[in-house]
Amino acid sequence: MTNEPQPPQPLEELDTSTSTLTLERPDTREQLDEGDHERFAHYVRKEKILESAMSGDPVIALCGKVWVPGRDPSKFPVCPECQKIYDGIPDDNNDD
Repeated sequence: MTNEPQPPQPLEELDTSTSTLTLERPDTREQLDEGDHERFAHYVRKEKILESAMSGDPVIALCGKVWVPGRDPSKFPVCPECQKIYDGIPDDNNDD
């Protein structure tokens, strides 16, 4: 009795009653980083962005989203909720 490997058998000759066949296929799902599910640029105080860049601590946007910034916000549309809140903030430089 020799332990030489057996040549592959055609699928129709395999006994599939006790074996499992695995079909391999590439993963085509888009890989998203944490926080990318919204894909919006959010409004945050400029000094908080700088602090976060130095410390790695998360920031809180006007809309309440909490995350650690790491992407170029110019590549994303502005968060509609942040924009609505920002538009409602009175301008300190306007002395009406």
